[in-house]
Amino acid sequence: MKSILFIHQSAELYGSDKTILMFISSLDKQKYKSIVVLPFDGPLKREFEKNGIEVVIAPVLKLYRKMFTPTNILKFFKEYKEGLKTLNKLHKKHNFNIVYSHTLAALIGIVFAKKNNIKHLWHVQEIIAKPVIFNKGFVKLLSIKANDVAVYDSRTTMEFWIKNNPRLAKKSEFVCNGLDVKQKPEPNIEKSLKIRNDYFKVNQNELVIALVGRINSWKGQQLLLEAFNKITQKYDNIKLVYLGSAPPNQEFFEIDLKNKISEYGLNERVIIIPFQENIWPFWDSIDIAVVPSTEPEPFGMVAIEAMLSKKPVVAANHGGLTETVLHNHNGLLFEPNNAESLAISLEELINDESKRKQFGENGYHRTIEHFSLEKHVEKFEAIFEKI
Repeated sequence: MKSILFIHQSAELYGSDKTILMFISSLDKQKYKSIVVLPFDGPLKREFEKNGIEVVIAPVLKLYRKMFTPTNILKFFKEYKEGLKTLNKLHKKHNFNIVYSHTLAALIGIVFAKKNNIKHLWHVQEIIAKPVIFNKGFVKLLSIKANDVAVYDSRTTMEFWIKNNPRLAKKSEFVCNGLDVKQKPEPNIEKSLKIRNDYFKVNQNELVIALVGRINSWKGQQLLLEAFNKITQKYDNIKLVYLGSAPPNQEFFEIDLKNKISEYGLNERVIIIPFQENIWPFWDSIDIAVVPSTEPEPFGMVAIEAMLSKKPVVAANHGGLTETVLHNHNGLLFEPNNAESLAISLEELINDESKRKQFGENGYHRTIEHFSLEKHVEKFEAIFEKI
């Protein structure tokens, strides 16, 4: 049995959190012993423990843009010592064969693996072009000998990182993220009607346009609001729903969004709902899903969640979204960062119920065929065996 140390940079239940939860929970427990390290307590820890997976809370050396201050640098080195001490204790107990670092945000995995001469796999789920110093730094880290394999969540992500780097390309491959389609419950009409009434405040004849995800600088909440504002005078049967919360200590993103909603005079037509652990009933209750990310999504987990729920998807035409959303098949792709282009795509679906339904059906079958959890796990287990 292989013993694997999994390191992840969050304990919430957004895209990358759900990805690692489904993946580790589905690994063959006869072949792999999984130990998970998270930086803090949260819903992800509880979900792992429900599935009988050991979770340890320890610093993971999370990298962020505002860390280069004297106070934060001192904090970084303090966490470095604490984190390594915890991982060394775990290694004595479990004798790890592989260290798996999930996302580039957690740096302690590569440091620990190098110090202890353990095989290291970096599962990359970011496209980081700026700041340039971060981009170059991660390229070097991915390329060093101590990182044995780099796996990316889409072909787009892989091509971004290996460009003009044959050394990194040799140890790189992509494995698309997957959903456990069996965990998606059948839509419950009564529950959907209740959500539409209690949360969305809409009737059966109104259309709900929704963006599910963190409220931050690049998920496109402000862009979608601008596009929605352009078409509200033409349609009195549409409502916009944001489902998600701002990151801790970054609540100003949500405050700015609320201020803009008020500025447009859309308080009665735009609703912000906090993050929900059980997202499926909400997906079943919307009509059009929007993924308007202003920077390229490496993959875009919310797109395939919407597709599995048989919803048409309007997505920005860049990044990994171009691999999941096929234009005029299961959704529409609009020009990134262009509110007018987004508004035109929204109108197309608002005016065509049959297209909404057909795109939803096509997206469902596409998810089953190409983005299943079974295929995701199968490919990773083959990589573990190769390592």
